[in-house]
Amino acid sequence: MREPFLTIRNLSHTYMKGTPLEHVALREVSLEAGRGECLAIIGHTGSGKSTLIQHLNGLLLPQSGEVTVDGLHLSGPKPDVKALRRKVGLVFQNPEDQIFEKLVGDDVAYGPFKMGYPLQEVRERVRWAMELVGISFDEYKDRPTFALSGGQKRKVALAGVLALKPDLLVLDEPTAGLDPYSRNELLNRIRELNRKEKMTVLFVTHNMEEVATLADRVCVMAEGRVAAEGTPREIFGDTRLLAEHQLGPPEAVEILHALHRRGHPVNPGAYLTEEAAGEILSLIRERE
Repeated sequence: MREPFLTIRNLSHTYMKGTPLEHVALREVSLEAGRGECLAIIGHTGSGKSTLIQHLNGLLLPQSGEVTVDGLHLSGPKPDVKALRRKVGLVFQNPEDQIFEKLVGDDVAYGPFKMGYPLQEVRERVRWAMELVGISFDEYKDRPTFALSGGQKRKVALAGVLALKPDLLVLDEPTAGLDPYSRNELLNRIRELNRKEKMTVLFVTHNMEEVATLADRVCVMAEGRVAAEGTPREIFGDTRLLAEHQLGPPEAVEILHALHRRGHPVNPGAYLTEEAAGEILSLIRERE
């Protein structure tokens, strides 16, 4: 485990507490993310994933338990939410939820302006963030946000968060609704942020290919609890765990599991596409 950047201890959360509509969303969740790590959170709808990540930038504060981000404690009587949001950037599933301005450049600049940075620094941050996500500053800064495609809006929302230069980037279903080209392009940008910029990344997804592509470690959630943790190789190689939580592995892993069940000597834990291809090629060569 790398140096802890995010620490969650026994975090619980109940919506509409004390009413007939009371719903327990989190039940004593404990979790850590290392500095510079990429952590995937998976699980069915209603497992508590979205409630959990809303605690990471102060949208929700702990009812019980502890949340600590880079030494900043959120469980006290007066947590410093402004300082927290300098450290943690949260990108929502729907980019429209965080695009406020009419022009792209103004929208990306919204956060830095609110944080009180000087005009020249704001401009530099906006240019850096837009170019980082693959949007030309000169070409797009004066474009109306309403005229953007879904993929472009997602990039603008990500750039608006990155302009604050957070230490922890939190993404909720980052590629939902994108076409394959836009999806792969955005995944490459996220990988670059994590690997080259050394940014800690935590993302929620239902797409297991994204987990295989990006994650160093995986947290499986079920009924508001952490059901399992491990590397992608450990999680995707555990057929009992996958079946118990009705999680479909990446297609490459699914093929290897099917071959393994039929008695073929392949490693079902080879979760990367190139690894799975190597297993299948080896099998073909043996048969030849």
